Formats: sequence, structure tokens, C-alpha cells
Amino acid sequence: MIFVESSYLQAILIGILLYLAYVDCQTFRLPNSITLPLIIAGLGLSAFTSWGFTNAQSALIGACLGYAVLWLPNSVYRLIKKQDGIGMGDAKLLAALGAWLGWSSLPGILLIASVSGLIGGILWLKWNQRGYGHAFPFGPFLAIAGIIQLLWPQLLTRILPINLI
Repeated sequence: MIFVESSYLQAILIGILLYLAYVDCQTFRLPNSITLPLIIAGLGLSAFTSWGFTNAQSALIGACLGYAVLWLPNSVYRLIKKQDGIGMGDAKLLAALGAWLGWSSLPGILLIASVSGLIGGILWLKWNQRGYGHAFPFGPFLAIAGIIQLLWPQLLTRILPINLI
């Protein structure tokens, strides 16, 4: 049996997340060719090996919930405004993070990504001389939040006076 240390998997996941953040900043796209295998790898590692960061059940729930949490509000927004409010690449990236880190990591990832995305999005729009009605890439904020949750999973429970889960 080949032994894979979790720090190697962490480094691989961090590298992929940073690459996705870069691609999203440049193209406003999170390619299916990376996000879908990332979901499958997270599910596979947790289900078929002891190398995963969570168990199979938590990974499956995390993948489904991660996708649904962004898909559902976007679907409602699309019905009302006749356009997408968030890209589905972001939903696939959150599904991948849920598959790798489990469903209990999703509230922390969403909180960190939302707060940093709000601040970073305003700065990005000002930097690029765009109004607040314009889109900005959210994938980088999800990626950074995923990295924070991967490396320091207890960070928010230590900082905030309330428990997220």
C-alpha cells in the first residue's frame, strides 16, 4: 500500500485552488475540466481511501449541499431577473470544497468567502473602475476561504463568540 501523507494532499489541493482563483480572476470562469475532477477526487478519497480529510457520508453531503447552497438562490434570482447572479462554476467549486472538507466546513467557508468577497469585490470594482452593478469573480474568495478552512479549521470558532455548527 502506498502511503500518502495528508500534507501532500493539502499542498495539491491548495495548488489547485490557487490556480482556480487565478483562472477566475483572468477569465471569470472556473473550468469544468478542473472543478468536476476535484469533486470526484474529494468524494473518492473520502470513500475509498483513508487519505481523505473527512468521511464518505460527510463528503457526499458536502458536495451536494455545497452545490445546492449557490444553485438555489441563483435559480430564484434567474427567475426574477432573467440572468444569473452567480456563476455555476462557483457552485461546483463549493461542491468540491464540501467533498474534500465535509459538509460541516461549508458555513465557515461561506462566511469567510462572503465577508472577504464583499470587501474584495468592492475594491476589485473600484480598481477596475466599474460600478457596483458589474460582476466580479467570486471563485478566488471561495478558494482562499477553502484554504483557510483546510489549514485552520477551528479559526472561526476561536474568533467568533458563537459556534457555527
